Amino acid sequence: MKQDIHPKFYEKAVATCGCGKAYTLGMTIEKMAVDICANCHPFYTGKEKLIDTAGKVEKFKQRRAAVEKAPKKAKKVRVAKNKKPAAN
Repeated sequence: MKQDIHPKFYEKAVATCGCGKAYTLGMTIEKMAVDICANCHPFYTGKEKLIDTAGKVEKFKQRRAAVEKAPKKAKKVRVAKNKKPAAN
């Protein structure tokens, strides 16, 4: 291996999750923060958890409720203009 070209490797680097769990790993950076880990990920826990960024779920629910409350409009029937009769 060539000398002085590889990044420094930290044997006891710490990765902390948003849920508060901390993992000690070997990494090239000393500290790392992650949003979700195996302790809180819905796939591993079996619990549904919505990660809401800037209220997007609430905005979607409000738009859907507004559409359901609004009266439904009658569809317009399109009439073909200048259509030539079919030749037999």
